[in-house]
This record gives sequence, C-alpha cells and structure tokens, in this order.
Amino acid sequence: MDDAGSLSAGERFQRLVEIMARLRAPDGCPWDREQTFDTIKPFTLEETYEVIDAIDRRDFRALCEELGDLMLQVVFYAQMADEEGRFTVSESLDAINEKLIRRHPHVFGSGDAKTPDQVLKRWDEIKAEEKQERGEAPKGLLDGVLKSQPALMESAHISRKASGAGFDWSSLDQVLEKVREEIAELEHARGNESQEEIDGEVGDLLFTIVNVARFLKVDPEQALRKTNSKFRRRFAHVESELARRGKSFAESNIEEMEELWQQAKALDPSKSGI
Repeated sequence: MDDAGSLSAGERFQRLVEIMARLRAPDGCPWDREQTFDTIKPFTLEETYEVIDAIDRRDFRALCEELGDLMLQVVFYAQMADEEGRFTVSESLDAINEKLIRRHPHVFGSGDAKTPDQVLKRWDEIKAEEKQERGEAPKGLLDGVLKSQPALMESAHISRKASGAGFDWSSLDQVLEKVREEIAELEHARGNESQEEIDGEVGDLLFTIVNVARFLKVDPEQALRKTNSKFRRRFAHVESELARRGKSFAESNIEEMEELWQQAKALDPSKSGI
C-alpha cells in the first residue's frame, strides 16, 4: 500500500474498512471478534460525547482524533452487518449521499429555500414523502421523535415538530408567561407536599424552558452544557481557594463559600448568571 500521507480521503477510509475487516477475521483480534451490535452501543455513546466535549473545549487536535474514533464505530457496525449479509459500508455511503442530494433540492435541484427554517420544513416534508413511497404505515407526528435520546433533546424535537404543525405560542412573551405559571404551580405542589405532583410540575417547567430556548433560537442542550462548564470552573475556584486557606468544605461555611463564589464570578470571563 502507498505511504499513508499520499492517500486520498477515500483511500484512507477504505484502509480503515480493511483494518476493521482484518480485526474481525477468524485469525484477527479476539476482543473485536466477540463484539456485537449491542456490546458496541455504549462505546458509540461514549465516543459521541467525547466529540461533543472536544468541540465545547475548542480542542481541535482532540476533535480530529475523536472524529476518527467515531468513524471507527460506523465501520465496526457496517463490518458486522456485512458479515451477516445485511448491508455493506458502501451501501451506507450510497444511502447518505442519495439522501443528502434528495433532501436538498434547493442546492442540487430546482427547489427554493432561502432560510434555515424553510430548509428544515422542506426536509421534514421530503422525509414524510419518502416514507409514503416506501408504503410505511402513517404515524403520528411525534412518533418519529426518538424516546431513547436525552430528555432535553427529546423535548426540543417534540416542540419543534408541534410548532411546525401550527401548535405553538404566538410570541416569546406568552412562553415566558407560561414559565411564570409553571413556577406558581410548582410552588403550589410543593406546599401540598405531593412528590408525584412536584415531579410533574418540575417536568412541565423544564419543558416550557425548552420552548423559551426554541423561541430564542438557542440549543437547550448546548446552553446547559455551557452553564455546567461555567459552574465547574467557579466551583473549582472555591475549592482551590479553600485548600489554599488550609480548609475543606466541611471546615468552611456557606458565607465563606459564597464569598469565594462571587470572587470566582468576578474572575470568570463569562459574567453571566448563577
């Protein structure tokens, strides 16, 4: 084989396919050979989150490596499917190439979509047309939203689908009023001390906040991840300052910790919230 540095992207991908086939061969790697679709799933989730983490940190060297790890997951599944005579990696590539062309008529055909919202609307319409052509039984509008994804993402997808059907608030002010209503209902549930009711009201509040994010064109998952990261930074400052004073959390008190938290906020490049 030619030196790796001279290979095209397609040739390098083919090399990965060949390496995976060798690992799964009868005389290949015992660990790789015993894997199944189900045993690989946790690794796929882990690699996906590592890609997201690298993006959040803007660590492009790490992202380069993590994307390679994620591609390995794709090739792994395709190799197992090939061995079972189900499909090949080439067929998967054909499927996505054809789908991208078919669902972007405004780029590859005579379609017209000038805004991202118009693109998404047409994407959903084409997707529905494809299912009808395949003779699939009609499903409810929300049946295509995966229940296995994180709940925050599921809420965002559900809300977008419902909005596309015209079931939506007419303004952000109305959504914010709904937030205030849900907070009041949570206070009422808290007063009644019914855990089941409290659980339901917390869920309602979170769902409504997701819709606030949608109206503001904010990805709620990414927004929360940024806040998590911000909290980590500031909490680490509190922890390190306590250690510098020769204290643990148990040896401190809320007043001292709050003082250090405010100090962390002042030092943090992100001046927002919490």
